[in-house]
Amino acid sequence: MSITKSRKNSIAVAYVKKGKGLLKVNGNPIELLMPETLRYKIFEPVLLVGTEKFKEVDIRVRVRGGGNTSQVYAIRQAIAKGIVAYYQKYVDEQSKREIKETLVQFDRSLLVADPRRCEPKKFGGRGARARFQKSYR
Repeated sequence: MSITKSRKNSIAVAYVKKGKGLLKVNGNPIELLMPETLRYKIFEPVLLVGTEKFKEVDIRVRVRGGGNTSQVYAIRQAIAKGIVAYYQKYVDEQSKREIKETLVQFDRSLLVADPRRCEPKKFGGRGARARFQKSYR
């Protein structure tokens, strides 16, 4: 099953299937992802739910577009939504509900998308809201 999540301009597609606990992003193991400080953000859903629930599931994530931070947030959202969808479809409703409650209690943005987008530039200024300075002479 595939889950698509996006954050700003980055799009992450997670493929979740029965397996032996593989977690890969763009073909590379999740442990090698750079920058290192943002790597812990990706591990959040794994650590919250527990590694034993990820042991029988393979997750492969493809991500493109955007910057480092928005890609990491799209990846963690795709992983979290993917594990919830997998447990709903292939396991049982009770364990899915437990996982969902755990993730929402920690951080709601793991399951709910952030709707904020970049506001387009308008005329009469150098940005979306900034205006050129007014001069009378």
